[in-house]
Amino acid sequence: MGARAALHHGIARTEDWLEAEREQLVLWLPVMLGAGIAAWFLLPDAPRWIGFILGGVALTMVAVALPGGSRAPRVVAIAGFALAAGCALIWWRSERVAAPVLARPAVVLVTGRVERVEELPARDMVRVTLAPVGHADLPPRLRINLTTADAVAGIARGAVIRLRTRLMPPPTAAVPGAYDFARVAWFARLGATGKGFGPVEIVTAAAAPSADLRTRLSNHIQSRIAGSGGGIASALATGDQGAIAEEDSEAMRRSGLAHLLSVSGLHVTAVTAAAMLLVLRLLALSPTLALRWRLPLVAAGAGALAAVGYTLLTGAEVPTIRSCAAALLVLLALSLGREAITLRLVAAGAFVVLLLWPEALAGPSFQLSFAAVTAIVALHESPRVRGWFKPREEGRGRRLLRGLCSLLLTGVAVELALMPIGLFHFHKAGVYGALANIVAIPLTTFVIMPLEALALALDLAGIGAPVWWLTAQALDLLLWLAHTTASAPGAVAALPAMPGGAYALIAVGGLWAALWRTRVRWAGAAPFAIGLAWALLTPPPDLLVTGDGRHLAIRMTSGEMALLRDRAGDYTRSMLGENSGAEEAQLALLSELPGARCSPDLCLVEVMAGARRWRILATRSGYLVPWREMIAACGSADVVVSERRLPPGCTPRWLKLDRDTLAKTGGLAITFADARVRTVRRGGSHPWLDPLTVQPPFTAPDSERRPPVDQ
Repeated sequence: MGARAALHHGIARTEDWLEAEREQLVLWLPVMLGAGIAAWFLLPDAPRWIGFILGGVALTMVAVALPGGSRAPRVVAIAGFALAAGCALIWWRSERVAAPVLARPAVVLVTGRVERVEELPARDMVRVTLAPVGHADLPPRLRINLTTADAVAGIARGAVIRLRTRLMPPPTAAVPGAYDFARVAWFARLGATGKGFGPVEIVTAAAAPSADLRTRLSNHIQSRIAGSGGGIASALATGDQGAIAEEDSEAMRRSGLAHLLSVSGLHVTAVTAAAMLLVLRLLALSPTLALRWRLPLVAAGAGALAAVGYTLLTGAEVPTIRSCAAALLVLLALSLGREAITLRLVAAGAFVVLLLWPEALAGPSFQLSFAAVTAIVALHESPRVRGWFKPREEGRGRRLLRGLCSLLLTGVAVELALMPIGLFHFHKAGVYGALANIVAIPLTTFVIMPLEALALALDLAGIGAPVWWLTAQALDLLLWLAHTTASAPGAVAALPAMPGGAYALIAVGGLWAALWRTRVRWAGAAPFAIGLAWALLTPPPDLLVTGDGRHLAIRMTSGEMALLRDRAGDYTRSMLGENSGAEEAQLALLSELPGARCSPDLCLVEVMAGARRWRILATRSGYLVPWREMIAACGSADVVVSERRLPPGCTPRWLKLDRDTLAKTGGLAITFADARVRTVRRGGSHPWLDPLTVQPPFTAPDSERRPPVDQ
């Protein structure tokens, strides 16, 4: 009886707790839907996906069958159904967008209809998305980069162009933890990327050959403000970041201000609020309208139109659509006299996005934006925080001080929410972002964006130059703040690839603490702390090998990371540095270190790890090494890495990583102390891992063709 009494007591306590949290239960619906989506990405193959879906359905049926009709079984039933629905939804979505992918690199003459044109002046590049016309041997959508010199007038949406291009399949993650472009490309139905060569021929001109409104507006802004300042200004107005120099973009990322460059909730809110305020003030000038019309409703309608128009102007990307939907829900709540900013609104927005674009869950954009908004709303819904910052009778100085404290506390909460996400996806996060945003957010919202809007309005009469000058000064101040913060000592927290389990614990702990209201919320601190400790204590890899075998980074006995090839590109250096937990500037060249013996074709290096010395041999050119010399070198090494197929007689003591092996494993991360090997390819049947492929026939080059250039 004691056990039965304890069971009944536990059930009663659970019911009491769920009753106290009844207003919060609906917030977990998108969380469960997202958990089902995440399970599909994590589980390797269809039998396990089916098992997960059936498990969720079984959980629902068992919960429904329980007698009593209490709240707990209903909660379990809905959670099980949402888990199953999430897994089924993303599986259906992945099959719905299925399209063939290029099998291997090829140089082809392509005729295609232009779907999208992106100008990237900071990189001297124009990016064109094409739908091939009359090419059954090519994927249905290609993304091709052209130099600005090769791009000709008339390349616009709807035009049909012909050009020669070197195409490549969308690459998978180069090493464990790196960006997986193949997954992103699959859901975008992008089957190949490449570099095009001039001349580009316009086969059929676009119906409206002139640039669209977004492009014309970006070009106009960049003609008024030079350099990265103009790039930031056009990013705020149209979402076009192509004119921002890479060093300035990196400073914005390192300082925690990169969110200002992506059109999101901050920008949509500012545009909506400005439109509402302007319409309300103008209509209020008429006593007749003020007495007969409900001006707040009219202003809300104008704000909704401004939000939708701004979303369309900036390209209607998923983050902007998400922010626009949230703004419309806020306006609807205000019109109905309801509280506008609540966690229910955030949950509704997340639920809608996951239904329409379930693949967005795996990307950093979705996670960063909803984590930030959830942290802000959860913080200010807390009764204690509301008590601290609610309006009261006090002097202007104290009111200003409390406002600054509120902004600082909000910034700290947002940074705590975003830092694990930044470390997981980008392997680094700005430490001083909360302080920098105290200045940057008001500067952007209340100075830069209003000045830019005023300058654009005055340009209609040709008198916007003085305001553009003021806008440029404000943008220079923003860039100075970004560079100063980014260059401060300890400004960036760097971490090698975070284990997925650690990230899951951090996410579960954070959501548990944010979404509940009773004392049980503090139980979320345990998984959060465990996940954070796990991430921080995970040793960085000693050896990173890219999936093609051309590049590797090895941790020397001194602790610094060294690169195999002297001419590794900027992207390769950055990627290997981030995933090893080192700054790009800290990467050394293996050939220049005293502990390595390198020739133009081979490198042999010895490092101490754990209780033994490891010998790593790597090829660094495409030239053949004499057979006997190669066999002898392999036999004396623990690990051999090569981009080519090594002879069967090459038998290292532990691991042979040549073309055949790497084709099965993808990139690798190795920790020598515990002989742990992590691979990019871990089996599974996700559609982008083994897609249906197409391949154009080989055509011999002729004297009139320009030689292919690596992308």
